[in-house]
Amino acid sequence: MQWKRIKRAPHILRLGLPLGLILLAGGLVLSTRDLEAYHKSPYPLPPTPRFNERITLPTEATGLIDQARIPVEFKLLRGETVTQVFEKLGLQSTEARAATNALSERLNLRKLKAGNQYSAYFNPDSSLSSFELTLDGSGRVAMTRADGGVGGVGGVGGDNPGWKVDWQPFERTTRMRALRGTLDGSLDTSIRRAGGPAGLAYRMADVLQWDLDFTRDLKRGDGFELLYEEILLEGQPHAVGSVYALVYESQNRRHEAYRFGDSGTYYDGEGHPLRKMFLRSPLRYSRITSGFTTRRFHPVLKSYRPHWGVDYGAPVGTPVQVTAGGVVTFTGWDRGGGNVVKVRHAGGYVTAYLHLSKFASGVRTGSRVRQGDIIAYTGATGLASGPHLDYRVQHNGGWIDPLTLKSVRDEPIPVSQLAAFRGWRKDVLAGMQSGKLPPEIERAGRSPETRLATQVLATAQAPATLTAR
Repeated sequence: MQWKRIKRAPHILRLGLPLGLILLAGGLVLSTRDLEAYHKSPYPLPPTPRFNERITLPTEATGLIDQARIPVEFKLLRGETVTQVFEKLGLQSTEARAATNALSERLNLRKLKAGNQYSAYFNPDSSLSSFELTLDGSGRVAMTRADGGVGGVGGVGGDNPGWKVDWQPFERTTRMRALRGTLDGSLDTSIRRAGGPAGLAYRMADVLQWDLDFTRDLKRGDGFELLYEEILLEGQPHAVGSVYALVYESQNRRHEAYRFGDSGTYYDGEGHPLRKMFLRSPLRYSRITSGFTTRRFHPVLKSYRPHWGVDYGAPVGTPVQVTAGGVVTFTGWDRGGGNVVKVRHAGGYVTAYLHLSKFASGVRTGSRVRQGDIIAYTGATGLASGPHLDYRVQHNGGWIDPLTLKSVRDEPIPVSQLAAFRGWRKDVLAGMQSGKLPPEIERAGRSPETRLATQVLATAQAPATLTAR
């Protein structure tokens, strides 16, 4: 008996399995019928489970839905004109030109650039009701139809009666901030973790570019203190203004920089200007991959030979600054150096910049350049194993190590103003430590364009020891 049951089991499975699959398929068809109809519907709405007067009957809020102003956000495209924008938003050619003319009466359309954000508001009949455009750092312009939203050009308002245009400039204020921190990781990361804004590291590099090479002189544990101007738009941080005081301590060496007077010149603690004949580096941020030597194994030629420069590793297209003012004597291809720029300076100095990807606009033989001008962009042309800049310096016909170049300073503060500078420096240092800056120090350090702005000193908390990335 038991044996017969075992023999019938395969027959039951052969009959039951197809029947189960048929039932499953039927269930899937029935369950997906409503879903298929939902997707094919031009107005797919979830089905109402049961009649409910609070769901299906009009309420007091129903009439407000048509009156709701819901903006549609856009960005100005590259090469797109304002007239094209209005036509894209549904205005006819005549209406678009009228709207453009109305906008041009309150705004210089040449200042518009790709990426500017604008919002469009539409009426229930899909006609354009109003238009708002934001200019980063300047303000916001709002346009509304003076005829109540009708598509004509009637109404009031000068030569373009169809639109009412209001310009709302952003409220711009400035405040002084003091910041202290310790370097642990990159300078930019350390500043941000200490509470400073993005971009402040570049301002520090600008101030100390003659004394610090930001590619090799910064070490973990270095301390920094700054007093700088923060620009606010509508009460929110927007940009970094001028740096008025900067102290950087590295390897038992203290670097001080103070902006004194209205000229924008920075001086060290003794009143000597920081500006020198040569910058420490032709690149703002990079790393040294090879130094000056009389015997180096060439990575391409596979032989030992002198290397009369310093190699800075950097991605293709990194801007190259001329390290001193002078006259360009050569731009072009120079055998193994690839694309090269050479500049002649006072005192018998010549600087050379090798392996460039391209030259900056206007840089050609005979053109005059100022210290810090962008003259070219890094590359990997010539005999180069990778993208980098080979920077060389020649003095009276002989190559010298750029890293040991001795710079000549500009004139110091006149003796008649030296006492005032030293007193100002003392008060600024005390202000950075205490967070309280005397009003006379604010006036002494202000440039003419910012003297009338409201200044508030906001200082960071205790010095921050930061964590590496």
